Amino acid sequence: MTETSPYIAIVEDDRDIAEILAVALGRAGYETESFDSGSSFIRSLARREPHLCLIDLSLPDRDGLSIVAELRSRPHIASIIVSGRQELDTKLVGLELGADDYIVKPFEDKEIVARVRSVLRRLNGVSSQETKRRVASFAGWTADFGVFELVSPSGERSSLSGGEASVLRIFLESANRLLTRADLMDRLGIDADTNFDRSIDVRISRLRAKLEEDPRNPRFIKTVYGAGYLMAAQVEWT
Repeated sequence: MTETSPYIAIVEDDRDIAEILAVALGRAGYETESFDSGSSFIRSLARREPHLCLIDLSLPDRDGLSIVAELRSRPHIASIIVSGRQELDTKLVGLELGADDYIVKPFEDKEIVARVRSVLRRLNGVSSQETKRRVASFAGWTADFGVFELVSPSGERSSLSGGEASVLRIFLESANRLLTRADLMDRLGIDADTNFDRSIDVRISRLRAKLEEDPRNPRFIKTVYGAGYLMAAQVEWT
């Protein structure tokens, strides 16, 4: 491993599955550490924070969804749920709580590596542009992508998850232009054939909940039915 290898935490109580994940990611050049409980992983954050964590939902001491929710206060840590739960509602809840992706067991090694690379690439895409276009201002709002923070016209602050920040940046960089679902997925590096594309809808819904007075009648992120989405705002970058 090099000093710059991304560090990935594997939160999985099944030792066989944890080993499969560790071997696959190690071969791909990632540094990994496995945790067999949610509490041991949370304690480890005081020592070292991962770039990304893979989280099983059925842990012995707590539901993995509660860990995803807790990580929302650390938006620079990406998270992917890896679970045998296939219900649509569970997937949507996980994404709504801030997970960047959802992988259903059983899985292929190549799928895990590809999805990890995709999420890290999206987050690195946000970080790599910080020095050029870090802060966006629109209609009294401020989005600071350096600290993943959104500030309302009244000064109220809310954090953005990595997935929310990626989608909001795309909208702000393409203000007043129609973006199709395919456009969004392409710019986010999401493969429609292998990824849970409803994640786009979930992230837009979360952004509307933070930005809009009435999310059902949005002022900023508008749905153009049958075509896509449009960010209706004049944006200034600093």
